[in-house]
Amino acid sequence: MGNLRSRIVSWVTRRYLARAQKKGFDLAKVLPDSALMPLKRTGLDPVPDLATAREQAPVSKLPVPFGLNVWLVSGYDEAKAVLGDGASFSNDFGNLMNKLGAEVEDNPGGLGFADPPVHTRLRRLLTPEFTMRRLARLKPGIEAIVAERLDAMDKVDGPVDLVEEFALPIPSLVICELLGVPYEDREAFQHLAVARFDLFGGAGASLGAISESLDYLLGVVQDQRKYPGDGLLGQIIKEHGDEIDDRELAGLADGVLTGGFETTASMLSLGALVLLRDPDVLRRVHDDDDAAHAFVEEALRYLTVVQVAFPRFAREDVEVAGVTIGKGDMVVVSLSGANRDPVLGSGMESFDGTRDPASHLAFGYGAHRCVGAELARMELRAAYPALVRRFPRMRLDTSPDELDFRQASIVYGVEKLPVLLK
Repeated sequence: MGNLRSRIVSWVTRRYLARAQKKGFDLAKVLPDSALMPLKRTGLDPVPDLATAREQAPVSKLPVPFGLNVWLVSGYDEAKAVLGDGASFSNDFGNLMNKLGAEVEDNPGGLGFADPPVHTRLRRLLTPEFTMRRLARLKPGIEAIVAERLDAMDKVDGPVDLVEEFALPIPSLVICELLGVPYEDREAFQHLAVARFDLFGGAGASLGAISESLDYLLGVVQDQRKYPGDGLLGQIIKEHGDEIDDRELAGLADGVLTGGFETTASMLSLGALVLLRDPDVLRRVHDDDDAAHAFVEEALRYLTVVQVAFPRFAREDVEVAGVTIGKGDMVVVSLSGANRDPVLGSGMESFDGTRDPASHLAFGYGAHRCVGAELARMELRAAYPALVRRFPRMRLDTSPDELDFRQASIVYGVEKLPVLLK
């Protein structure tokens, strides 16, 4: 893997230039504002229209042009019904490309865009690497990464951006640990980011980001094929080398990178914002490990940074909550809407750090539930208490009204979070 560093630097440079110069079809400018409603928020909260839609019709048609039939599922029970029904709904990437009128030239692979039997086979290869026994080996490394970031922040005079110095580095370095990227390459690797989740980037730019990510990771897989290490890629190659080709393994790695990096980074930054705006919650997390674990679960539910699940497509006419979804219709499940459904309890539109953990859908549900859910929990449970115990006087260095949140993004987040630590 001697040339990995140069390939990483090249990949980062090309991604930066592509994002700086991207032009062309901007999906968010074409869609009516009401069609983007499931991706819009006011601060940390979904726009009120989402709760209204869930109350009036938990399965409703989104006003999408081009003659497309797209359904929004915003109720908790209805979301579970769709996400848990792999027989009636397909995740296959080809369905999405057909709806966009694009050629299926670069299927990203991975679990999110696959149906059985491909999904079943790939998940069988990946799941053992995410058992608690396997993940336990990462715990010391996660704690060391968090401590390193806190040490670095402690040396800074003046404001610190928690997004840049805390939320982004931790999951990227943990993924390095998981995938088996050499230590000397981690500084470059942590700058890898994914533009595919932001609809304002344009549909063409998002598909281009998928292609570039796969090309980069394919090179990593090929190096691991020659010299398999102790990370996830090396272990899969050692144990199942003949059962998976390089492209499929790159797709799995891409799923781990995109599913575990940006989502956890957003949770770390937005969860920190929840702590900053509620001193009582911050104090409980500071004083009590059990309270810290409860905070993580409530933050996952309340924030639901992955706002919608991978799109589903009806294989045949199917009825959900009395509504008939036609064969071939696209279904968008609002995870943020489902996680605030009153069927889960009272006051679900608000954050309550003392609430008993709810059976939320922040990691999805069914066969496509996030395989890395426990890894994400490990990172969050390590990071939040360590942050507030190291910097108990931490406070925002700007007005909450001046924070810049993402717009119409599948993965919600804040761009910067300036704080004073001492």
